[in-house]
Amino acid sequence: MARVSTPTQAGFGGSGLGGWALAGAGIVGATLAGAVDGPAARSAAAQDWPPFVLVSGLLLVGLVADEGGLFAAAGHALARVSGRGVVLFAGATALVAGVTSVLNLDTSVAFLTPVLVYAARRRGEGEAPLLYGCLLLSNAASLLLPGSNLTNLIVLGHLHLSGGRFLGKVAPAWLVSVLVTAGVVALVERRSLRTTSVPAPTLGDTYPAGRGAFWIGMVSVLSVTVLVVVLRAPALPVAAVGVAAVAARAASGRAPLDRVVQTLGLPLLLGLFGVAVALGTLGRSWSGPTTALTHLDAWGTAALAALSSVVFNNLPAASLLAARVPPRPFALLVGLDIGPNLCVTGSLAWVLWLRAARTAGAAPSIARATRLGLVAAPLAMVGALGVFALTGTR
Repeated sequence: MARVSTPTQAGFGGSGLGGWALAGAGIVGATLAGAVDGPAARSAAAQDWPPFVLVSGLLLVGLVADEGGLFAAAGHALARVSGRGVVLFAGATALVAGVTSVLNLDTSVAFLTPVLVYAARRRGEGEAPLLYGCLLLSNAASLLLPGSNLTNLIVLGHLHLSGGRFLGKVAPAWLVSVLVTAGVVALVERRSLRTTSVPAPTLGDTYPAGRGAFWIGMVSVLSVTVLVVVLRAPALPVAAVGVAAVAARAASGRAPLDRVVQTLGLPLLLGLFGVAVALGTLGRSWSGPTTALTHLDAWGTAALAALSSVVFNNLPAASLLAARVPPRPFALLVGLDIGPNLCVTGSLAWVLWLRAARTAGAAPSIARATRLGLVAAPLAMVGALGVFALTGTR
């Protein structure tokens, strides 16, 4: 099977000048926060570190799964069995939603974007529905589990819910968010989805790195799925699975250190962590955000969260708005998870998606993605909030 070029193979990971600049800003911000209000800074850091450790473990599992051919095999299977463009898009929607929910939205855009572009090209179809759908659906589908989005874990620090209980509360709203987002992309890109083509031929070996590597990836994915759903604090166990998976691959000489470092994107993670700690300290020292949220209903809470995500990025915005116990945490998550589809500044996933798409030879348009997001995000947020209103979930 032809190897799919992944973002990590082309310098993906945020280790460039911009990434180190953000890391410097984060270190300065966190240091100043500690100097101004040490207890608040320590409290903010205690709230923020588990999400970053968790996503590091999920990204490592995603790397191992990708190297073992798990994602590529799924993309090739879609290309073979989908006789119509709409069927391919439906399958891709399910794949993106599943990977996002289990392995985090950053893992989804980083590893699935080139696979879906490849699948579309194998069938001779336009890549736009799968290309833009991967980004928008990754954000929209990140509401289902605590580990699906770092913002979930930051907000959940106040709720003390297990993954299973959280899933039970948000699953209906998550489904509506995914379906609405997929529907908008399908409607706008309907011309590309009308085509019917001959399924792609068998693409050869399903296990490009060997069956052992494939099953290491599969077992790792299943393990972190169970951990995220069952445990109330899964960060360290998931990170341990990620490290163990990389170690198992390294034992066969197939997990080079440079790919691990690039996949983690340590400068970006470090910078965002520092900024999140700084804003979390501000939220603890200043009652303004809490006061504003207290006077807003669910719709206003989601709108403020979405706007804050666009202005600050959703991770620092979550740390600021959830520095104290938010009155409507689930409405807050709707804005923090789905709202980033409004603009490229909304989430780290946008940056990873752009790099992954360009690595795959695609030409992603920020303007086009933004136009789709400006339609899809408000509709998906309204749908999710409507479900929460019907179920009495705040």
